[in-house]
This record gives sequence, structure tokens and C-alpha cells, in this order.
Amino acid sequence: MLADDTRDAAATDPSLRVLLVDDQQLVRSGFSLMLSVEDDIEVVGQAANGAEAIEQAERLRPDVILMDVQMPVMDGIEATGRIVARDLSRVVILTTFDRDDYVFAGLRAGASGFLLKNADPDHLVEAVRTVGLGHALLAPEVTKRVIAEMTQGTPAAADTAYPPARVDEDKASALEQLTAREREVLTLVARGMSNGEIARELYLGEATVKTHVSNCLAKLHLRDRVQAVVLAYEAGLILPGE
Repeated sequence: MLADDTRDAAATDPSLRVLLVDDQQLVRSGFSLMLSVEDDIEVVGQAANGAEAIEQAERLRPDVILMDVQMPVMDGIEATGRIVARDLSRVVILTTFDRDDYVFAGLRAGASGFLLKNADPDHLVEAVRTVGLGHALLAPEVTKRVIAEMTQGTPAAADTAYPPARVDEDKASALEQLTAREREVLTLVARGMSNGEIARELYLGEATVKTHVSNCLAKLHLRDRVQAVVLAYEAGLILPGE
């Protein structure tokens, strides 16, 4: 998992507040049962579609939303984009299918992670804690596919109902705010390196690298390093084939 960088939880309550979004009541009940036994996690609400998820997020302000993709009224990708744009919560995309197009669309919409519904209970709990504490959640094999998609392009991206969107010009020009060292660090982040690997590559201390990464995220208004990877490729910091 990509979990090098942290962000302080916004809530003062020590419990992580979770909203469950899925059109199947049985799925929501199962997730609620698995999460509710944890002392540091509280399921504060449930929603059956993306539109309800936005309403619940506005009212409840959960720390983490577990978001299904295929739902009536409004799908999870669109709902994620709206929720993240308004900074209502962090979102973990949940799906039955390990589909690249869902991964790429979800990350571009601002999701902090991706998790299959058949994950075991311990993995689900870990995912909630990881994202709730400000980390990015992405399995290594998924990270490799994201980077491959950004550098080479895959048929999945062309066929998806959620085609890749290019970053707007304001975000692209924001790279000018970075120092030369920060751009160098961001480039290595975009190539999938961890903080430790970047430190060895640049002969820096790992704490120094973490500071540079945090500065990059702050200046570019990014939530985590997964979003940094997406922006780096869309903004042209890394060119296809590199």
C-alpha cells in the first residue's frame, strides 16, 4: 500500500466515522457488522445510491465513505467526484470486479483508495483506518497498473464508460510553484517509488523526502500521493513511455 504520507484526521472524536454506500442492503449490513465490532470505528450512516451518499455526507461529515460503483440514480464515480470536490469525506471505492476502468476513474474522481468487496474483514478494517488517518490505499499490483496506464495507455481506458479526463490548466501550471528538488521528488513519486527508495536515489534522509512530498501535496492541493501520480502524468511532468 502507498502509505508514506499522513494527514491529521479532521474529526476531534477519536472514532473513525464511516458511511456505507451500496445499493444492496445485505452488503451494507455485512460491512456494518464487520466494522461495528471495532472500538475505533463507528458506522454513522448508510446510503443506497450516489445521490443519497452526497446528502448523507453533507449531514454526517464522515471520515471515510465506502463507495460502491454501480448503483441506480447516481453511480459511485460521479458521487465520489462531487464529495471530494466539496471536501466532505475521503472515499474508498468498493467493487466486486477488479476492473482497471473503475480504478482509474475512481482515482481521477479523487478517491483515496480501491478495495474489492471480497476482501477479508481484517483488510476492510485496515482500509478504513488507513484512509481515515490520511493515507492512500492502493495495493502494489494496482499501483503498477495505474502507472502503466499513465505511461502507455491500455485498451481498458479507451473502452471505459468513464474516459480519462485531463487535468485543468490551473493544476498544470501549479507545477511552477514547486522548487527544482520538489519537482524531482514528485517525478520519482510518479514513477512509483516509496519515500525510502527516493531517499536512496537522491542521497537524502527519508524525513527530508517526506517533507518534500508533503510540500508538493500542499502546493498542488492534492489529497495524497496517489493523486500526485495521476496529476504528474496528466500535467506532463512524466511523458508517456518514460
